[in-house]
Amino acid sequence: MTDPVRSNTAPAPRAAPRLLATPPRGRVLCFAPHPDDEAIGPGGTLARHARQGDPVRVVVATDGGSGDPDACFPRDGYGERRRAESRAGLLELGVRESSFWGYPDACVLTEADLLGIAERAAAELAAWRAEIVYLPWSGEHNSDHRAGHDGVMRALRRTGFRGRAFGYEVWSPLEPDLVVDIEDVVDAKRKALACYTTQLRYVDYAHVILGLNAYRSLHCGGGKGHAEAFCDLRLS
Repeated sequence: MTDPVRSNTAPAPRAAPRLLATPPRGRVLCFAPHPDDEAIGPGGTLARHARQGDPVRVVVATDGGSGDPDACFPRDGYGERRRAESRAGLLELGVRESSFWGYPDACVLTEADLLGIAERAAAELAAWRAEIVYLPWSGEHNSDHRAGHDGVMRALRRTGFRGRAFGYEVWSPLEPDLVVDIEDVVDAKRKALACYTTQLRYVDYAHVILGLNAYRSLHCGGGKGHAEAFCDLRLS
């Protein structure tokens, strides 16, 4: 007789993620929905890329204008303040190349908007001659993050991108295909997170994000360091 409990169990668990002591080599392009996601998600990995001599560029899609719901900061110049925070954070990670598209934060996007994002992303891919791409993973609960994932994935497919593409986590943990050891650059990531002063008014980034990175170290060093998790985005 078939055990009704066992017959209705969930699918077999995924294989344990691969550990990368160092990220793959190549020209790196990172897409961030807001001016802080580049540090929160793949910041340590971007720092590793920079330290091993890989050219790194970050594209920030929105102006971050919805990041102050309690109106703690003057509206005049708020977008520029968030861009300055992002640039300062990137410098802590060793990244000097960046671009800010300035889309409105938390807006409702039409199909035409997504096509526009895909076109701009395709232009960035070509101009930077990107070989490795980082973007938010598809399961992020934030609508801007999901739109960023959708638009960049369209660009990757449209251009016939033949490099590597990785999805990173921000506020919604993913099931990782691989983890990158960031212990030797975690201080740089901590300093980068400290640059986003407007956002620290609401969330203690070091506590929350480095806590997640500490948890991810279960897959490297027996849970005694820090790591970042990614899903491997297969484009075929």
